[in-house]
Amino acid sequence: MKSWLAAVALAAATSSFAHAAGTAITVYQDPNCGCCTGWVEHMRESGFDVTAIKTADMAAVKQKLGVPMELGSCHTGVVQSTGQVIEGHVPANAVNKMLADASVKGVAAPGMPLNAPGMGRLDGNLLTVDFTGKPFSRD
Repeated sequence: MKSWLAAVALAAATSSFAHAAGTAITVYQDPNCGCCTGWVEHMRESGFDVTAIKTADMAAVKQKLGVPMELGSCHTGVVQSTGQVIEGHVPANAVNKMLADASVKGVAAPGMPLNAPGMGRLDGNLLTVDFTGKPFSRD
């Protein structure tokens, strides 16, 4: 039984990483924001290929990518292969979930939640939402 549980856990971890492996994300961030760098590191450690671009005109980036104003945060990422958008400190797990569903245009962790990658430690209570504002993932 223990070996079966270990195999299931390994398969889940492997499939989560398989989504990320080699997935290119461009993230736009304010040049004065340090927490964005922490999120980029979280994504890289999770297997994503992240290119960070510092820009002082985040409002224009968000508008161009269709980020709903009420879901805004300090940085915005776009998945190069799908055009899906990641707003703020969304955990890699939620990004993988989004990548598995092409109908999801984008996901957000609005504001700057303290229990999010780049801000603090995930505690199982971080709620991410899709771009319609509906709950998407709890990590």
